[in-house]
Amino acid sequence: MSASVLFDAPGPRARRRHAALAAVGLVVALGILVLVVLKMKAANQLGADLWKPFVTDRAVWRDYLVPGLLGTFKAAAISIVLAGVFGVLFGVGRLSSVTALRWFCGVVVEFFRAVPVLLMMIFAYFGLYARGTFFSAETAPLAAVVTGLTLYNGSVIAELVRSGVFSLPKGQSEAGLSVGLTRSQVMRSIQLPQALTAMLPALIGQFVVILKDSALGYQVTYLELLNWSKTLGSAFANTVPAYLVAALLFIVINYVLTVLASRVQRRLSRRGRAVVGGGGPVTGTTPEQSTLGGDGIVATDATNT
Repeated sequence: MSASVLFDAPGPRARRRHAALAAVGLVVALGILVLVVLKMKAANQLGADLWKPFVTDRAVWRDYLVPGLLGTFKAAAISIVLAGVFGVLFGVGRLSSVTALRWFCGVVVEFFRAVPVLLMMIFAYFGLYARGTFFSAETAPLAAVVTGLTLYNGSVIAELVRSGVFSLPKGQSEAGLSVGLTRSQVMRSIQLPQALTAMLPALIGQFVVILKDSALGYQVTYLELLNWSKTLGSAFANTVPAYLVAALLFIVINYVLTVLASRVQRRLSRRGRAVVGGGGPVTGTTPEQSTLGGDGIVATDATNT
């Protein structure tokens, strides 16, 4: 019996129809792009003199774009670390056998996933940090941005952890329990490492989202790339080119991060295949007897009994 699928494979006519629709969509998109460029050119927003400061004036990069990039990287780096910790803790908490802990983590994750990240930044800034109770006036915008990015993206990562663990074969946890490991040891030593490796593409994608969403700090006066681009456009009277350069920088950074993630994933996949399909034993023990550690329990190959 063949495996069920969600839809049938398209036939020749369907493939031709899809290709025609894709071609029409491409033509429409190019037409809109050309129209936008012509409108900007008619409004004198793409003149060569507006782009000249990016090449001839070092102050454009030294005083505006580079500080903006540093601000974006700072907020993104702190948020990535904190969101990763938040996601792993609450993701594991949602898998806990303790009912109260599981429900608490579930409520926290679902709540912060439902609230827009911009609202969390605004609430954190004006409701908690702007008064100077926790942070100074200089660090309050950064704290608000990090708070919003951490709570929202940490909740998404928690769901990735939970789904990653659920996607693993159930026999792995049962095998760990059968040799005397506790549930926490099974989670820490067997399930969580594999889940993190399996969800690496989605995890890196969420890191890209964190990097892009740091631009929302513009609303709480945080000096990141978008905010500095606005200041650059006001200083040199080239607002549209300034925003276009900022968009190009975001695209390049996200592309580099995606390529890096792809290489890490391929390397982990190769290492996983080498461990599974390698010619020699991984631990150096004999096939008939291998010590699993912990309580000195020894597993014996049942085929030799």
